[in-house]
Amino acid sequence: MKIAVLGGGNGSFAAAGDFALQGNDVRLWRRDAAEVAQHRATGSRILLKDINGRHDVQLALVTTDIAEAIRGAELILCPAPAFAQSDIARLIAPHLADGQVVFLPPATFGSMIFAKAAHDAGNRANVSFAETGTLPWLTRKHGPFEVAITIRAKRLPVGVFPLDAAPHALDVIGRAFPGVIEPCGDALSGALMNAGPIIHPPLIVMNAGPIEHFERWDIHKEGTQGSIRRVTDALDAERIAVREGLGYGAPHFPLAHHYASEGEQWMYGRGSHDRLTDSGDWRERIVLREHRYMREDLHLGLSFLVSVAGLAGVATPLARGFLAIGGAICGEDFSESGRTLAALGLGHLDRAALQTLLREGFGR
Repeated sequence: MKIAVLGGGNGSFAAAGDFALQGNDVRLWRRDAAEVAQHRATGSRILLKDINGRHDVQLALVTTDIAEAIRGAELILCPAPAFAQSDIARLIAPHLADGQVVFLPPATFGSMIFAKAAHDAGNRANVSFAETGTLPWLTRKHGPFEVAITIRAKRLPVGVFPLDAAPHALDVIGRAFPGVIEPCGDALSGALMNAGPIIHPPLIVMNAGPIEHFERWDIHKEGTQGSIRRVTDALDAERIAVREGLGYGAPHFPLAHHYASEGEQWMYGRGSHDRLTDSGDWRERIVLREHRYMREDLHLGLSFLVSVAGLAGVATPLARGFLAIGGAICGEDFSESGRTLAALGLGHLDRAALQTLLREGFGR
């Protein structure tokens, strides 16, 4: 397959390296011209480390030209943080072509941002947009062009916009992730599978003291204790209640399955939490006011959940509480500046009108 990967972070390098390792034609786009020049000078290669060893893989292209990166690509994968989506969506909007699939893992309803940007740019190409509940890799970069993959996803629930385009989109994404993709309906259903706003806000808020005290802190090891897990489960129950309130059925991929040793497998499969903590890669410095756990998962993710809960008529006291505390930590009103349906230009739609949009798209 011809695949374009957008971004220069952990997820983007894992995607580019893993897709190339599987024999795909991979183009990597990123903004930083100096990093791109250096990457090209080293041969446009990525050193990928996984359970099977070290792999030196070749990319077809590394570029700062986004039009060049996505030209002819069947799949465009953008694992950039949610706060970067609007800028990237505007950059690619004029260049999208018939049949292309834009996949955002995960996205906090970013599929709608990309779709709306293309529509607002006057691009009427037949493009589909999709998102899932987690990054398909548990991964960290170990150098400028070196990345370690601890876990590859085993199950990825995927929602598509517009839903009418789901057969084509799921076919394309499924060829890039064979045996992993599970349809979960429309893009809003996919957005409400996002695990980041459930797992990270309790971990960073309830561990704020040690995070700021120690130079490095593993929120997934010492930071994941019984009291925090109980809060995480209660927050996840709010997410599931919102899904049910909007008529979305099971499976809801409850986060408790990520930690369980038996029962239904979660997105990363059995034993992934232990492998994550054993790797040591998540013992890291977290600056609470700046880190994506705060800026993406808490600020944008929970404000989105609270907004959609209002449409569903579901109470979300924990999500609102973490949103208020996170805002206080950062000295901002996250409920005002977050990602809401109104901020996405959808606040005027009732449930029926939103469901029609999700199914049919913006039209020509």
